[in-house]
Amino acid sequence: MNRAIFTLIIGILFLSQQESKAQSWELGVFGGGIGYVGDLNPKNLFQLSNPAYGILVKRNIDPYWSIKLSILHGKIEAADSNSNNSAQILRNLSFFSPLTEISMQGEFNFFNYIPSMSRKKYSPYLFAGGSLALFNPKTRYQGEIVALNGLKTEGTFYRKYTIAIPYGAGIKYNIAGNWTLGAELGYRTAFTDHLDDVSGKYPKENVNGLSDRSEERVGVISPFREGYQRGDSKKRDTYFFSGFTLTYTFISSKCPPAF
Repeated sequence: MNRAIFTLIIGILFLSQQESKAQSWELGVFGGGIGYVGDLNPKNLFQLSNPAYGILVKRNIDPYWSIKLSILHGKIEAADSNSNNSAQILRNLSFFSPLTEISMQGEFNFFNYIPSMSRKKYSPYLFAGGSLALFNPKTRYQGEIVALNGLKTEGTFYRKYTIAIPYGAGIKYNIAGNWTLGAELGYRTAFTDHLDDVSGKYPKENVNGLSDRSEERVGVISPFREGYQRGDSKKRDTYFFSGFTLTYTFISSKCPPAF
């Protein structure tokens, strides 16, 4: 987390040194929820896992375009036991993972928007960019919390960080003076299929009893063998943030009146 904050500060200093006609800076906070879509939750695109929070800084280039740097944090999780799919229930896997995201995004306002200066007090907006996500999938097993990454539950190694592509939409409203309240939903396509430690096929051996957990269910004899598909056919997991932002805009003297 300290490394993430350092990266954000460097990004802010870099932007502040650029010669630009940018009209303002924004500083703010994010509060809401985080969700996950992947092998253990393949269909529910709006299911939130846990609360999420973060900080952000934005350089407004003009009333329509801006560049945003942010750090967001939350915990994703899912369990086959919560599924309505009989095959998932039999598989009986589960995970949770802290997730910290460092992101740079471009943002486009549909309307001319400068807090306290624009005629319109609100604007819908779109955003997209690039992110670095840090994660560490774990599970609960026999009363203990077990980190899954080093166990190679599918016989393969993966890194605990990934590049992701954020994209989404929101709406912002000038609630008073230079204060803006926003609501947004943003998905992240991760360049990994291991946010949940589930991706490929069952290995030859049941690593620490965590590769195949179907027999933990009373009366079940595992039907899964080496080479059977353990995850779904998709090659990338997805996570998302949904919530509210509260920002304060520092308006430059260079900024002309907006209409």
